[in-house]
Amino acid sequence: MSTAVFGSRGIASINPATGQVLRRFEPHTRSELERRLAVAQAAFTMFRRSTFAERVAWLNHAAAVLERDKSGLGRTMTMEMGKPIRAAIQEVEKCATACRFYAEHGADFLADEPAAGSSSGAYVRYEPLGPVLAVMPWNFPLWQVFRFAAPALMAGNVGLLKHASNVPQCALAIERIFREAGFPGGAFQTLLIGSEEVERLIEDPRVRAVTLTGSVGAGSKVAAAAGRQIKKTVLELGGSDPFIVMPSANLEKAIATAVQARTINNGQSCIAAKRFIVHREIADEFAARFVQRMAALKIGDPLDESTDLGPLATEEVVLGLQAQVEKTVGLGAKLLLGGHRVAGPGYFFEPTVLTGVPAGSPAYSDELFGPVASIFYVDDLDHAIRIANDTSFGLGASAWSNDSGEQGRLVAELEAGMVFINQMVASNPALPFGGIKQSGYGRELSHHGIREFVNIKTVVSDCTPVQGNRTE
Repeated sequence: MSTAVFGSRGIASINPATGQVLRRFEPHTRSELERRLAVAQAAFTMFRRSTFAERVAWLNHAAAVLERDKSGLGRTMTMEMGKPIRAAIQEVEKCATACRFYAEHGADFLADEPAAGSSSGAYVRYEPLGPVLAVMPWNFPLWQVFRFAAPALMAGNVGLLKHASNVPQCALAIERIFREAGFPGGAFQTLLIGSEEVERLIEDPRVRAVTLTGSVGAGSKVAAAAGRQIKKTVLELGGSDPFIVMPSANLEKAIATAVQARTINNGQSCIAAKRFIVHREIADEFAARFVQRMAALKIGDPLDESTDLGPLATEEVVLGLQAQVEKTVGLGAKLLLGGHRVAGPGYFFEPTVLTGVPAGSPAYSDELFGPVASIFYVDDLDHAIRIANDTSFGLGASAWSNDSGEQGRLVAELEAGMVFINQMVASNPALPFGGIKQSGYGRELSHHGIREFVNIKTVVSDCTPVQGNRTE
């Protein structure tokens, strides 16, 4: 996905359905940024001593605020980045679910553990690191942040958010939610800054770790900057997820899910299915019915609850997608549907289906962020797995087969951080989320996610472990 880092950008809300500027924001000055860093450091000194019971109460209150304000928050998301309003409200509800998940399970995930196989008196303790910088993208303006923030705050860290510059109202709303939930002042702050400030923040000794969701280029720059400072990073850098369909699959369910998996969030999701790898025996039928369903999608005003596809988030995104499609077709791919920007105001793009996609073309090698699907015909399972793995990405994979032997091979041989059998790839607070290869490293969500930004401290003592103020 596209996220600029270490480059200058304006901070403004632009309605992607119309192209009109809704509101502009002045970036925080260097002096204001310094003040907020000092506040974060001071807040951590106190916040790390809060009890699990206090953090549970604050997270549950944050969930209640989210649910109370879901209509307004959903509308803000839709107006800033074009997400269909139904999906926007569902995203707010999912954030509330994540807060409640970590409120319920966080203390257990971070409880002191006896050291396995060691003598008595040795145990492992999980302690917060300090202020964590989150560089977040625009495509899921609330969910991307809350899936980092809920576990990080439950662990006793404090958060500094550098959100994408086209969703400043969402960014400010998130800070307001945590403040209203009762978290101590400075426990979570939004920084209205351009991308050129990110490296300077990483270099600041008060920032102890960094998490980024964005492009491979952005992740590489952040990882390099953090590496020079010996700071922990977690990176989620997108994907070109395969969606494999074998003859034994329930074809009707697979096709219906395939359309949803490609067009979720107007096609702007890292875990959206992008490459549909279909056995030749059923590929013609799959393609015909898939194209028919894609063509029937309603494009329009994302505030209209009947809309299936809203606009892409920015002019940059729609122009980039158009260029990728044109280059792929120019290299020999065939258009079965769409292929163009929708005429008129806003950043709308037609539902598009490609086939005969050649190796080395953008649709084969890159992540396409928008409602563009590529169908690949394969001869057998070996061929399907080979095409699925022939990518620099390794985030998610969806595979459709009712043959147990095929299922076992797909689980074992697909190069991905997540494999879903006969289901669409989706995030869930209870499941670790992340990828391999150029999709990044580290995990969000589940108990793995909450332990990314902690000091895993070994303690050897002849005394009974003392939990102190960590307990309820």
